[in-house]
Amino acid sequence: MSKSLYDLLGLAVAVSFILALKGLSSPKSARRGNLIGAVGATLATILVFLDPSITKFHNFYLIIVAILIGVIAGVPAARKIKMTSMPQLVALFNGVGGGAAALVAIVEYLNLGTQASVAEVVATVFTVVVGCTSFSGSIITFLKLQELMTTRPVVFPGGRFVIAATLAGVLTTAGWTISSGGNTPLLIMAALSLAFGVLFVLPVGGADVPIVISLLNAFTGLTVAASGYVLQATLLIVAGTLVGASGTILTRLMAEAMGRSLFGTLFGAFTAKPQAATGTAEERPVKSGSPEDVAILLNYAQRVVIVPGFGLAVAQAQHTIREMADLLTAKGIDVAYGIHPVAGRMPGHMNVLLAEANVPYEQLVEMDEINPTFPQTDVVLVVGANDVVNPAAKTTPGAPIYGMPILEVGSAGKIGRAHV
Repeated sequence: MSKSLYDLLGLAVAVSFILALKGLSSPKSARRGNLIGAVGATLATILVFLDPSITKFHNFYLIIVAILIGVIAGVPAARKIKMTSMPQLVALFNGVGGGAAALVAIVEYLNLGTQASVAEVVATVFTVVVGCTSFSGSIITFLKLQELMTTRPVVFPGGRFVIAATLAGVLTTAGWTISSGGNTPLLIMAALSLAFGVLFVLPVGGADVPIVISLLNAFTGLTVAASGYVLQATLLIVAGTLVGASGTILTRLMAEAMGRSLFGTLFGAFTAKPQAATGTAEERPVKSGSPEDVAILLNYAQRVVIVPGFGLAVAQAQHTIREMADLLTAKGIDVAYGIHPVAGRMPGHMNVLLAEANVPYEQLVEMDEINPTFPQTDVVLVVGANDVVNPAAKTTPGAPIYGMPILEVGSAGKIGRAHV
């Protein structure tokens, strides 16, 4: 293959990655964007074997075997995973990506030896540090979300000093590697980076783990971009930069949706102090009702908003909710779904769970758009959601969720909470 044709196909792959991100920005185009990205990734893999600068693959069969192992492990895992467990699969795959980039950088560094330039050594050090941190941290996030370990923040006496000392050790060995070279400091740096990744995630509570997944995803993207520099692979630089940038933006948006700073999310467990609850909540009458009572309320309503939470998805109640919404719509009742940015376990997670039940995209309304409409809403049905509608986020400074933006369901006519 000529160099010009190879470069042209590489440009097409880079454009496909950009279009994929653009498609993923909307539920309507997310499926198309995902397919475009998959096609681009497949073409990028094929292009590796067509690189005109490579005259011979010394380990061709090993490469094919590695690809087959990845396909055999990845395809069944992706097809069998439940949509409610998708965040932990994302965390696991993200960790594998970071670890792979770190291993590639280590091998390339060992191959270059004393011939490596300062810039290549710096890029290698960055790749190994961030890649190892992303790998071990992502494994911990997977264990937390899968509930294979406690989802609560794990803190211990002097924990912040241990984390700081480990980070100092990572930076020291990084400087040692850059200044003197050698394999020993590189391997010590990798081991300390793995330890730092574990210590970095342990203090994070279960509700904040998705934010950490997004942050680690950004780390992995930057790792891939740096390894692309080491390998002189333009596609890796483009793909890694896109992932790093989008992951950073997503992390910031998620932290804002939770109403807290990124530093507070990561290290709040070390600095949190018990606070007395202050503020007074509005007293409103609460009545228990039968399904028939709820049916009567819904039947005479003109506008109904359904607020789904993760509990709805765990109970697989989205299909039943969609059937009920279809009946209401058929009677001429205006039905909408109020979607909080962290209603699922990751941004867009709830949209995907509802799409699984064929809920029309037009009925999904984001928090900022639906909050002003609650005063004109007759009935709000809260299904499997708690924190995203809890007024304590506004009225109780001592509450863990204080400051988090919520769905203002309290301004609606009637509020119903369904137990699932």
